Amino acid sequence: MGSLRYDTGMQVRRAVLGDAHVDRAEADKTALDAPFQELVTETAWGHVWSRPQLNPRERSIVTIALLAALGHDEEVAMHVRATANTGASKDDVCEALMHVAIYAGLPAANRAIKIVKQTFAEMDAEQTDTAAEEG
Repeated sequence: MGSLRYDTGMQVRRAVLGDAHVDRAEADKTALDAPFQELVTETAWGHVWSRPQLNPRERSIVTIALLAALGHDEEVAMHVRATANTGASKDDVCEALMHVAIYAGLPAANRAIKIVKQTFAEMDAEQTDTAAEEG
């Protein structure tokens, strides 16, 4: 840890997923998964997500489509939550899932749509709760 790629990856990871998510993941890290977490931070976040060719919104849309197509449900929900930080809209996610339906199959898109709907509903409820607490 401490490489430039790792440091860049951690900055991008925090920007996309949020400090609370990353802090939880770091707190839950054990000797078993520490090397994996370092790999993910350096490669996914420090190498791919930090590239300037696509902006965070575009990367978010691509990532959600790929995860949905591959059936990675927990990761779909995590990246839908990240749209609050990347700027990808609900319409963007809907369009991504339309591509999944055509190019990866209707069952993959149908499953992802259920997860996305649930995740957005949870996010909306959390915003309502926060607004009520602040108001």
